[in-house]
Amino acid sequence: SPYSGMMQVEGVKMIHYGPLWDTMKKKGITQYKLIKEYGFSTGQLSRLRANENVSTNTLNYLCEILDCQLEDIACYSKEDITKNNKKLKEKEAED
Repeated sequence: SPYSGMMQVEGVKMIHYGPLWDTMKKKGITQYKLIKEYGFSTGQLSRLRANENVSTNTLNYLCEILDCQLEDIACYSKEDITKNNKKLKEKEAED
């Protein structure tokens, strides 16, 4: 895998889409409207709700629909990385 050198901690989402739902509400765009009027896939919405990986094309399309910036739909939380690195080191020390 091209990411084999990257550390991942299971269950941790460092990028999340919490801001998306607030932006959609402010813009008056519902999930139903995304699906019916913009042809957005239900699978992509499910991945966004679960903070799972989505393509940059999906993020670009959302920015177009919502007339917003990337930070209005996604958030990177470095805090999660720091906390999880500490937890991982503690776990390794126990082993």
